[in-house]
Amino acid sequence: MTVSERTQSIEEQILSPYAAFSKNTLGRDVPEEECDLRTPYQRDRDRILHCKSFRRLKHKTQVFLSPEGDHYRTRLTHTLEVSQIARTIARALRLNEDLTEAISLGHDLGHTPFGHAGERALDELYPGGFRHYEQSVRIVEKLEKNGAGLNLTKEVRDGILCHTKGTEAMTLEGRVVRLADRIAYINHDIDDAERAGVLLENDIPQEVTSVLGGRRSERIDTLVHSVAENSLDGTIRMSPTIQKAFDRLYDFMYEYVYLNPYAKAEEKKVPNLIGALYGYLKVPENFPQEMSRIAERDGIECAACDYIAGMTDHFAIQLFQDIYVPKSWNI
Repeated sequence: MTVSERTQSIEEQILSPYAAFSKNTLGRDVPEEECDLRTPYQRDRDRILHCKSFRRLKHKTQVFLSPEGDHYRTRLTHTLEVSQIARTIARALRLNEDLTEAISLGHDLGHTPFGHAGERALDELYPGGFRHYEQSVRIVEKLEKNGAGLNLTKEVRDGILCHTKGTEAMTLEGRVVRLADRIAYINHDIDDAERAGVLLENDIPQEVTSVLGGRRSERIDTLVHSVAENSLDGTIRMSPTIQKAFDRLYDFMYEYVYLNPYAKAEEKKVPNLIGALYGYLKVPENFPQEMSRIAERDGIECAACDYIAGMTDHFAIQLFQDIYVPKSWNI
């Protein structure tokens, strides 16, 4: 018996009947020889962790555009927090942690520079529309490894696609990630907003803090406990009381942070910057050589969208300056 087969045997002994067993995976689009050390979901996790798109997350905006402080969240730190919360819930429910971690690590690979402002800008520009969760799947299927993709299992790709809204994931692990994503970003966005002076801890409604707790760690602990205690029957949910308080917290954050004029001031500049880059890049003679294979396969506008979506905040700003801002002559 190989190590991976032994791991799969252990899964059968300890995981819930509702879990996604790695031996029952729906597989990959391109069949591969199985690894004797890692299960399919462990291999997917490792492929995501080592891909270029994952590394770029460290310089992509979460809420505040290109924040200067060292302690503001980025897409990378957000992803790691989602992974931790999702794995805690999965372990409590005896679900497959490896699948949960793989989905968590890959869920935001397709996010644009400048957060949701960049996503909205590309959605208006690109004829096919743009949604970051679809782009995340496109990255792992068609863009990574010079267009070959990562050849991930169906369950991981489905969890990435369904992590935000609309159709629920086919696995409970994917549904856990969807909820963990929301738990993570609402609570760490409060932390960042307090650090930026956008709100004070006492601003959070008392009807929320009396149920969920006043501190970030208390709120996350309350939410995770509620999911773990109310999802044993194969339905991922919180108790009605906790869910109501959590929804109220989201509404509060949407009004006081996500639409806050101070926090969103720089976002007004994003559509012009993204639009200028898109207009420049969709001209064949301006298109970067490293994306030529994608352009030939899927069209130059699609490849331009891919290229911009993959940029970090800093790279997008620097490229814009290189193209459009005059430089002084060294005479």
